[in-house]
Amino acid sequence: MSGQALIDHGRFREVLGAEAESLTMAARAVPAATPVPTCPGFTLGEIVRHVGGVYRVARLWITEGRRPLDWQADPVPGQTGEEYLRAGLADLLAELTAHEPGTFAASWWPADRTYGFWSRRMAHETTVHRTDAQAAAGWEVTEIPEDMAVDGVDEVLSVWFGRRLPMLGLSGTTTRSVAVRTGGHTWIARAGPEETVAWRCSAAEAGRADSTVSGTPMAVYLWLWGRVGHHAVGWDGDPDAIAQLWALLRLATR
Repeated sequence: MSGQALIDHGRFREVLGAEAESLTMAARAVPAATPVPTCPGFTLGEIVRHVGGVYRVARLWITEGRRPLDWQADPVPGQTGEEYLRAGLADLLAELTAHEPGTFAASWWPADRTYGFWSRRMAHETTVHRTDAQAAAGWEVTEIPEDMAVDGVDEVLSVWFGRRLPMLGLSGTTTRSVAVRTGGHTWIARAGPEETVAWRCSAAEAGRADSTVSGTPMAVYLWLWGRVGHHAVGWDGDPDAIAQLWALLRLATR
């Protein structure tokens, strides 16, 4: 199996299905035109359709062996946003479950070109947007299991911060490092004009960072994704280093 994730890949497929169900339940509760406060500029209907589209992107990456050129298929006449999402999910899950996680599959992250990458990526994509849907519906945002939240912290730092920013040609203005601590795990995210990198580290190594962000796994996960405010996590050290991390993540994950 892929060595990048912190948990078993079968867990990702379970979570993917469960989180998609929770997302659609929340979306049914209010009109599709309801604004999504955690995704300014999006309506709930657009979030549902976005997730359905992302499922199609993932499947086509796998089956075509490259970034898909044409994936924005419109729902068939009379098809609801939920039906569009569910159809995309069914096709994606069929593809994912037909192969072992370690089997090669093209992806945009060079460190992990496997089916496991897509199981992980789609589980987190759906989890984050489930919280968006619940917030838009005015519901309490339900718990993200600790194992998923810890793995999600790892994914957003290694994939989005450490890989996506360099792909976009974006970097920090000054070299600063931030230690991120949660759930018994620690990472360092360092950005500057010459590099943007993140890695799992020891507590001793983390002590040499310019600043530290800590909190519960769910709070840190959602903070990194910009879904909760700065009050949700603890800060220590150089505030400019944390501000730079936050700003760069908003560019990486938009």
